[in-house]
Amino acid sequence: SVEAALQTGTARPESLERVNVDTTVQPKAIAHPTDSRLYLKALQMLVRHAKKHGIELRQSYTRLAKAAAVRAGRYAHARQFRRMRRELKRLRTFLGRVLRDIGRRIAGNVELERTFARLFGLVERLLAQKPKDKNKLYSLHAPEVVCISKGKARTPYEFGCKVGIAATNREGLVLAAKAFEDNPYDGHTLSRTVDQAVAMGGIDPDRIYVDKGYRGHDYTGSASVMIAGSRRGLTPTMRRELKRRSAIEPTIGHMKADGRLDRNFLLGHAGDAINALLVAAGHNLRLILAKLALWRAFIKTALTVLMAKLNTSPDLPTARRSMI
Repeated sequence: SVEAALQTGTARPESLERVNVDTTVQPKAIAHPTDSRLYLKALQMLVRHAKKHGIELRQSYTRLAKAAAVRAGRYAHARQFRRMRRELKRLRTFLGRVLRDIGRRIAGNVELERTFARLFGLVERLLAQKPKDKNKLYSLHAPEVVCISKGKARTPYEFGCKVGIAATNREGLVLAAKAFEDNPYDGHTLSRTVDQAVAMGGIDPDRIYVDKGYRGHDYTGSASVMIAGSRRGLTPTMRRELKRRSAIEPTIGHMKADGRLDRNFLLGHAGDAINALLVAAGHNLRLILAKLALWRAFIKTALTVLMAKLNTSPDLPTARRSMI
């Protein structure tokens, strides 16, 4: 898509030397992670896998666990937290009983132990984690999800992965969309984001414009990193380009609203990386189509004016022959 944008005139080759870089959150397609919901989901997955492999449980607790989860939600809504914690403790007890029951029944069966190993690891991790722990488990079907806080009032916490975006300073053509594991500091993602932009565009940037979250960055290349708010040693051109650093924000907004960056349905870390790249390619294709639509409108208007002049010409046949 970057090469197509250069060929159609959507972006100029020299624009690849001026790059804006920022990070955003790519939320995963998971439910809001509450303890009661996670405990209930883990218990239901254990019971379903046990039935699938013909393991007869002493008691499944599915009906009791669902009722306890409903009560926990109601108590939390009513701000009756002591009663809520009592229901959470009951859910943990049910989940632990089912886990130990299945463990006893598959003991010695190497094939079943290998089949249940991943699920057992997730459930044990869920039971062991505390409210203030780091690297918590927020989803059983997407354990790679991390909790990211960007300081937004409307969404204090987002659950997914961090994505580094690099776009041209002039046209907003996306050159990189790099998905990162865990939750790295913004400044420590700059080098990898720029490397992908160079690989996609084929041109090393001369100036990189970032916000104040990139102070203490890890970039060691030849380009100059301009941080928002800088005043010293800037030429008028640098000041003008630095003011356009914030143009990457609406670019990210379009990628979320028009693309699929606001909710990723693909599985695993590979799915995070694939979705980010596809969204970036889709954004570039929309820019190219908009440019082609302008050219089409221009050509249509020019032909209309030309035909009007030909129809009003006194020497109509001669004028038409000269146009042909």
